[in-house]
Formats: sequence, structure tokens, C-alpha cells
Amino acid sequence: MRVLLTGAAGFVGSSLAERLVADGHEVIGLDNLVTGRRSNLAALEGHPRFRLMLHDVCEPLAAEDGRGGESLLAAGPLHWVMHFASPASPPKYLRHPLETLRVNSEGTRHLLELARNKGASFFLASTSEVYGDPEVQPQPETYWGRVNPIGPRSVYDESKRYAEALVTQFGSQGLATRIARIFNTYGPRLDPEDGRVVSNFLGQALRGEPLTIYGDGTQTRSFQYIDDLIEGIIQLMGVDYSGPVNLGNPEELTVLELAALVKELTGSRSPIIHRPLPEDDPRQRRPDISLAQRLLGWSPRVPLREGLKLTSAFLAGEVSRRASPAPP
Repeated sequence: MRVLLTGAAGFVGSSLAERLVADGHEVIGLDNLVTGRRSNLAALEGHPRFRLMLHDVCEPLAAEDGRGGESLLAAGPLHWVMHFASPASPPKYLRHPLETLRVNSEGTRHLLELARNKGASFFLASTSEVYGDPEVQPQPETYWGRVNPIGPRSVYDESKRYAEALVTQFGSQGLATRIARIFNTYGPRLDPEDGRVVSNFLGQALRGEPLTIYGDGTQTRSFQYIDDLIEGIIQLMGVDYSGPVNLGNPEELTVLELAALVKELTGSRSPIIHRPLPEDDPRQRRPDISLAQRLLGWSPRVPLREGLKLTSAFLAGEVSRRASPAPP
């Protein structure tokens, strides 16, 4: 198949691009590199079935005519448009609020129209953030969520909710669509300064800095390894189901427990410090994955301890590289 993948230089997008190419597909990757990194795509550099185009999906792809974008798409059939472009960590989407709102609203609409015009199926990378600070535990796909529409996190969670509504309406008019609600994911290629709790703790532990916990640390999260997520995405592509599907790990632990595990695995003596809990930060987030289990035969397989070791090894190299002085 030929796949147009937005956000291809991001943490999840780059891993998905590698898997698609490994499975024999051709991937046209789009990214504007606001939060994505070219280094994430090093393994695909020069591959005959992968090409990266610098493009902001808030603008129609036809605007790329002068640089070959439209001719690249016209070179063959297009089977999938997969929308994975968006800042995803709170520090990054709060740093780019308008860009985040636009990529999930205007960007989603442009890509849906492209998929319809090309006769392609459409895949939306949505998020567990659509559940907000939930009152239902764990969260099934039928739960409508508890979101502050004007809070600081709304630039991400409300725009993703809107994106789901857009995809659903295009689907009701005949477009083949998929929606994955992705829960906390970690693994190699996480930016040590990403701002999410796993990268925060590992980066701080590896640098010998205090581990920062926001609030009292009793809030809970569940974490899935990147390989498990990618497998779930691939399985979801292969079924005829247009509703949202949770992809996450239902094993739950407190932030304090995660901090203790990171200290143990890294051998860190870093103290733990506490900072005020950010506004609208959810107290509990845990997926109900019974639909994914029934529909896809999918469940996460990588234990947290094993996944953290692999992620720590990657981040250790990143931390060391960034700490080294630049060559003259």
C-alpha cells in the first residue's frame, strides 16, 4: 500500500513509519518539524519506499505543487491517510497552542478531504485526553469525558474531540475511517525534555537531578510501550470499524511508584521534590481495552520494567550527547 503519514518525524510517527516500511508498504511522510526531529527517521534515510516532505498540514497539500507534493501523490494510488501530526506533551502543546488547535481542526479537515478525493482510508491518532479528568474508572470508549473547554489543556483535548467529530461525520458520508484513542506511551525516541512523566523522571535521574512530582504523587497513570501501540495501530487498520478504540495499558500505578521504579532501574540517588499540580491535570487515567481485545485480539505485552530499561538506555545516550560540548 501507499500511505501518507503526517507527523512522521515524531515519537510515534517515526516508529509507525518504520513498521509500515518493514511490512512492505510505501510511506510518504509529512512533518513541519515543529516538534518532530529528523534524527527519528535516521533508519529510513535513503530507503526507496520512504520519502519525507516538509509540510504544514494546516495548509492543503495542493499548496505544495511547486515543490512536487501533488505530483508525488499523483505518482500512484493512495490507500491510507494517517494523521499523527500534533504536539502531544503538555509543555509542547502549551508552547504551541494555536498550532495545536489548527493541526487538529483545519489540518484534520484538509486531510479528510484529501483522503476522500484520493479514495483513501483515513486514520486519526486521537488521545486519552478526550476523557479529560475522568469520573469513570477505567475509561471505556462510551464514556463522554470530563473536559474543561477553556482550560489550558483544551488546546489539545478539545481539538482532538473536534477532530473525532469531523472524522465521524466524514465516515457517515462513506469515507472509511479509524480512530485510535492513544493512552500514555513511552519508549526509545522520547525526547528527554519532552515534559511527560516517563521522560521527565528518566532524564532527571540520568542527569542526577531531583525527580519532580506534581502534586502529592498519588495520582495514577498507565503506560504502554511504543511497540505495543504500533502493533495495535496495525491491527486496527485491518478491521472494518469506524468508532474510537482505546489503545493503552490497563496496568495502573501511582506517580510515586513510577518514580521509585525509575530510581531503582537507573541506580539514581536523586531526591524527590514536589511542585503544585497543574490546572486540570487528571487524577486518574486508565483505559478499558476490552473493545480492542475483542475487536483486534490485542493486548499490551511489554512489561513496564522491561520497557523502562530499553527507554533508559536510549535516553542515556541522548542525555550524554546533549551534555557534551559542541565541537568548535
